[in-house]
Amino acid sequence: MVTYAVAFLVALMVGAVLTLLVRNQAVHLGWFDQARSTRKVHVRPVPRLGGIAIVVAFFTPMTALLVVDSGVGRQFLANRDLVLALFLGGSVVALLGIYDDFRGSGARLKFTVQFAVALAMWGVGLRVESITWPFGPPISLGMLSLPFTLLWIVGVVNAVNLIDGLDGLAGGVAFFAAGTNLVLALARGDVLMALCMAALAGAVLGFLVFNFSPATIFMGDTGSMFLGFVLATVSIKTSTKSGTAVAMVVPVIALGLPITDTLLAMFRRALLGRRMFDADRDHIHHRMMSRLKLSHRDAVLALYALSVLFGATALGLATANNVQSALLLAAISVVVVVLVRKLGYLDPRSAQAANATRRRNLQLRQVVRRSVDAIEASTSLTEVWNALRPLAAELNAARLEFWFHTPKTSTDEREGLHYNLERTAGTALPVELSVELGRVDGDLLGVVHTTWRDGRMEVDRDDELALEQVAQAVTATVLRISIPPVAEGAKVVPLRK
Repeated sequence: MVTYAVAFLVALMVGAVLTLLVRNQAVHLGWFDQARSTRKVHVRPVPRLGGIAIVVAFFTPMTALLVVDSGVGRQFLANRDLVLALFLGGSVVALLGIYDDFRGSGARLKFTVQFAVALAMWGVGLRVESITWPFGPPISLGMLSLPFTLLWIVGVVNAVNLIDGLDGLAGGVAFFAAGTNLVLALARGDVLMALCMAALAGAVLGFLVFNFSPATIFMGDTGSMFLGFVLATVSIKTSTKSGTAVAMVVPVIALGLPITDTLLAMFRRALLGRRMFDADRDHIHHRMMSRLKLSHRDAVLALYALSVLFGATALGLATANNVQSALLLAAISVVVVVLVRKLGYLDPRSAQAANATRRRNLQLRQVVRRSVDAIEASTSLTEVWNALRPLAAELNAARLEFWFHTPKTSTDEREGLHYNLERTAGTALPVELSVELGRVDGDLLGVVHTTWRDGRMEVDRDDELALEQVAQAVTATVLRISIPPVAEGAKVVPLRK
């Protein structure tokens, strides 16, 4: 127990100190998460990359055990292949997260790397080979072991990433899941997994000192994907040593909150005709704030309590017989159904509105596809604007503007081209949205600005998603085409630093 406590405390101290250092460096270098989207809950820029501190804090006590001559260290060396796989796999996932936090990575790159790492884990023996449940004999997966293992690891990685929407939420959920797995590993005498979970719990707690509401730093994808990876792999290892009737169900329940949220997101986006990876503000934590009128902090604390309930249920399942397991599963299922109904996910009155939203989104996706194709085929800024113009009518916008900023001159001045289209589309108070283009050497390329006067009270998230996709195409195109000099007679807007 002393070794586990030391690993926890070392990770806690390293995590807290490194989080402070990373936060200060992020502020100095301008590494902020900007509140530029309606799905963002925070309203001010917050330093990011706190996940780097979690990763380093987790590996610090683990690395020390590999070089210190001790009984636990020798057990680590006896599982060299497994330890090396966890280190390398976790490092690759963390590097993917760092790249995504800095440059942004598409779904294709993310899934390619995540599935490759998951395949490597399966290759070294971290496999889901059977599923046990209280209503019959264990189900051997056989050849299905590979796809089940891949889907489990990749699924949990992205589930923790999706739950990272409020200050301290993902870290707290990971902390309680790590605590649950720590207790399970200790009960089964799994030294390696117990140390992993003690180190992870300490690293997360050290980070939460600065991440709990109001957060002064975010973990970013670096932290959320790394936490998901460690929890997924350790859950497989602890479940394979279980002799209970619900071995593989235990880690599913321990991670019940992010898994439930992910399944609801997949169902919701499919129902509403949205792309599967389009972010929205309908996650469980968002609805607890909008439907139950909870404050930011209260919503996080309520979800902490729910995570504790899931963890306690998982621990109960680990020692329960068949009848007890069935009762526990029935009880937690009732809790989930009541929560889902309370948050409005199963409201039959919203079915008609959902069908209308689905039809509009499918139509909007076709419009965006045509606009993106036209933008990508453009060879000048005027052609880019001509490709943008039809969006005003399709989005029922009263005004559509395209600002393009030229690079700075030697006198530190910038010039800009401004395209503007106005149309009669209502007389209500304006609702505006600016979607920024990319940056070159830290300077913004431009903005696509839209104004509505059709009576809406806020920006429609689906309209915002459409404009974000178009803005990505505009950014790629203006970087590809040669930047012409400002034409004589064009509207020139000097922008000084």
